[in-house]
Amino acid sequence: MTNTNHFLEIDDLTATELQTVLDRAETYKDAQQNGDDHADLAGQTLGMIFQKPSTRTRVSFETGMTQLGGHAVFLGEDDIQLGRGEPLKDTSRTLSRYVDAVMARVFKHDNIEVLAEYASVPIVNGLTDDAHPCQTLADLQTIREQEGGFEDVSAAWIGDGNNVAQSFTVGAALTDIDLTVATPAGYGIDDAVVERARDLGGDPTITTDPIEAVTDADIIYTDVWISMGQEDERDVRMTDFEGFQVCSDLLEHAPEASVMHCLPAHRGEEITDDVIESDHSVVFDQAENRLHAQKALLSWLLEA
Repeated sequence: MTNTNHFLEIDDLTATELQTVLDRAETYKDAQQNGDDHADLAGQTLGMIFQKPSTRTRVSFETGMTQLGGHAVFLGEDDIQLGRGEPLKDTSRTLSRYVDAVMARVFKHDNIEVLAEYASVPIVNGLTDDAHPCQTLADLQTIREQEGGFEDVSAAWIGDGNNVAQSFTVGAALTDIDLTVATPAGYGIDDAVVERARDLGGDPTITTDPIEAVTDADIIYTDVWISMGQEDERDVRMTDFEGFQVCSDLLEHAPEASVMHCLPAHRGEEITDDVIESDHSVVFDQAENRLHAQKALLSWLLEA
């Protein structure tokens, strides 16, 4: 990792460190299913800053800390001085005196970087507008479970080149997944993210053709077309994303593929109800793995 010991992007982990965290996630999942104690963070506290609402991020981190024997404190923006204008750097330095780690779900990626710059405890990116590395950890754990590893795995991202897509593109490079990204023109992932993936040894294929992307793929992944804060773009986006729905017709080009979605899903828009409810879907395994992957990350960051 970088010498800051933070987790702001998926490639803050090296490929070897990523495998270590995923191994630990598997161990924690087995422990939970077997009812084995794994209170590796007993007596430790996670502060959780939320500028954006959440279901999976909040519940998985809070439950994870409880299962690890620790405690999580929810800190909504309006519940702390951050909502009254306190500088992020002051919030960061103060929380560092109280808690053992901080997870923050914020809008601007610059904000998570400021928190990390001034913190003396690990900062975990629970989501920014640019990246969602905790989701990628769960995605990779799910793919490893489905495919028995990452060797010769092909994946297709279909839809918006958003924060989830960007983190997944870099995560695919770290694990040698053969990735094709299909987005409408003007909605692709950032060129800088593609270059990061290539610097890591990946070679993502970029296209505007969803059929080309999914043909014979092992994994098909999609997300909402309209993210939080983009509601005023709805009419334009619904037109621009026509043809990018993950539906039964698209799956005919990848009949053995597993379908992933980070949730929440807008059923009938980016994915059909019948697909998300089908045997192809591993969506809820993926959601569960947020819990196990994040427990592994926290215990690794805190050297448990």
